[in-house]
Amino acid sequence: MESSVGSKRVTLAQVAELAGVSIMTASYTYNQPNRVSEQARSKVLAAAAQLGYAGPNASARSLRRGSTRTLGVVMGEHLSYAFEDPGAVSFLAGIADICAELGYGMTILPITGAAEDVLRINDAAVDGFIVWTTSDDDPILAAVQAMKRPAVVHGGPAVPGLELVSIDNRAAARAVGTIAFARTRHPAVVSQPLSRDRISMIISGADVTDVLFPVTRDRLAGYRQAAEEGGIAWRDVIIAVCARNDAAEAERMAATLLASAQPPDAIAAMSDQQAAGVVRAARAAGRAIPDDVAVTGWDDAAVAAELGLTTVAQSLRTQGAACALAAIGQKPNSHTGSWSIVRRSSTRR
Repeated sequence: MESSVGSKRVTLAQVAELAGVSIMTASYTYNQPNRVSEQARSKVLAAAAQLGYAGPNASARSLRRGSTRTLGVVMGEHLSYAFEDPGAVSFLAGIADICAELGYGMTILPITGAAEDVLRINDAAVDGFIVWTTSDDDPILAAVQAMKRPAVVHGGPAVPGLELVSIDNRAAARAVGTIAFARTRHPAVVSQPLSRDRISMIISGADVTDVLFPVTRDRLAGYRQAAEEGGIAWRDVIIAVCARNDAAEAERMAATLLASAQPPDAIAAMSDQQAAGVVRAARAAGRAIPDDVAVTGWDDAAVAAELGLTTVAQSLRTQGAACALAAIGQKPNSHTGSWSIVRRSSTRR
């Protein structure tokens, strides 16, 4: 058990020596204070303060106990995303529900795409991992696998040895796409990222097999099925790929689409946040919803009801709770979350 001040490393033995007590007494001061007299405890803490000893390493102490009673939530987003995005907030609340019930803590591990990401996983003093939706090629998946602790991926990808909690994104996209694209000639999709590069672009008829985010891939496949079943060739469907789940970016993308020579008469967005941006762009362009352009979202967040959005309803809070149970080592009631379509005024009847 060591601490460091600058380049000097201070040990518990040095603290005990300065305090004039045994190493056992010094250890008890931090780990079992009820076994140490107030006088001895004061000596140890005073010596520790003098030497700059901060206390035993929490990770090492947890490993000795065999449990940290903490779950690590791995998010490939900026840390602020966990507190600002409605979906992420709901998902984390579901994890927190289980943690509070079972006496666990929660550590958020933001992943930035840097080489240090794997080290952050390796150094995490947690009992299990929950990985927020990521891509097939994300190196942190192998790092989590190598830790040999209970782990679950939300949304995908499916990884051998790791649990998976998700909904049937393809079926849900087909269902909402069928509504969005009804009686349309020029449909469009506002999409979430295709890969970890997070490149914003406008394309047509994306080859879904090249998409590395499985959630995005499955939703595009579902939209494609809906379009083709409605007699629309997939190559004629315009896809505006956004780098983030961000209303402002979706608004800019939608504004570009609506100002084109052949503006869309229906836009299916992959989140209610994105759909809110689409609605703002449509209003700014003087387009009536749904007569000029139908709009759909995803998640049934509060903004969907406010704007009258037709959307896919799912409970990310319930999915978060299922992920927490899996990461603790318990079997959740279901690995496949339920979903439904909520029809409102943003689509044609």
